[in-house]
Amino acid sequence: MDTSFYKSAMSEEIRDEGRAEGRAEGLLLLLGVRGIGLTDADRAKIAACADPQLLHAWLQRAATASSAEEVFRAS
Repeated sequence: MDTSFYKSAMSEEIRDEGRAEGRAEGLLLLLGVRGIGLTDADRAKIAACADPQLLHAWLQRAATASSAEEVFRAS
């Protein structure tokens, strides 16, 4: 069985898209549960982000942030 596809750049890109999508959904859920309000622009920013590492950073900040501004602040 040829498994080269699973090691390819295309396969990694697909996995990154899945990671980003999952992290975006988790971020929106966490912010909602914590009662942190988001603007439509904030939601669009999260939905449009394809960088799993950036979404991970936002998700970490969302755990303790008291506002959306704290989540999105530059590191």
